[in-house]
Amino acid sequence: MAELSTDAYWRAPPIARTVATITFGLSCAVHTGVLAGDLFYYDFRYLLRIPPQVWRIVTCFLITFPNLGILFDTFHMYMYMSQLERGHPRLSRREDFVWYLTFVSGTILILSHLTGFGFGVLTQALLLAMAYTVTQEQRGQQTNYMFIQIPSQLVPFAMMAINLFFPGGIGIVLLQLHGLAAAHLYLFLSKIWPEVAGGRNWIQTPAFISSLVNGVAPAPQRPAVAGARVPDAASGRSSGASRGPLPDSWRTRGPGHRLG
Repeated sequence: MAELSTDAYWRAPPIARTVATITFGLSCAVHTGVLAGDLFYYDFRYLLRIPPQVWRIVTCFLITFPNLGILFDTFHMYMYMSQLERGHPRLSRREDFVWYLTFVSGTILILSHLTGFGFGVLTQALLLAMAYTVTQEQRGQQTNYMFIQIPSQLVPFAMMAINLFFPGGIGIVLLQLHGLAAAHLYLFLSKIWPEVAGGRNWIQTPAFISSLVNGVAPAPQRPAVAGARVPDAASGRSSGASRGPLPDSWRTRGPGHRLG
């Protein structure tokens, strides 16, 4: 059973798996007092210090609610992130998904500054942003949320409405609205404006993101020359010879002669 669980863990989408694991571990450490939460909350003043505490712009999205919130928030983090990583039509490449997370998280931080709320933990905003991005591609489908069947695209609004029944729910909803605005801005710039209005996609994945995700940029391909035979790259490196159209077993028969 343990081997099956381990195999299932490593078969999970790598980014979603890694982020959910860090979120669970960091949240447990903070809420149990093993680590001081003040080291990971977002505060712009700490970015201006020497050296700047730049990790805060990441860790502020990885701390859940306490108690059962650790389980539920980590579950939703993995669920929505894995759906985006596996099957979203505009996030088919890993670098596109990394850029999506960067854009949405950065927009949430900027909106938090502009509105003046100064939230220290922004996990709920990111969760709602991912839920919005996932469900907007599921229009026409039904989703079971809190044992009630609702249209999929209404799930983010149901997530905000349910928080109004809990203490401090209005503040959480205000935070979630930052995520809703960030996700809708991404949807507008990447889909609605280019596809509906005929404009340009201004937030295409930057080349440096692709280079970072893929390790190194792919080598440029030389243009093909008419009549020239292109050698196989692997055999060219190992033997320096061109394989040609014939099987390897025929290559031992000698150089051959042209007929006619």
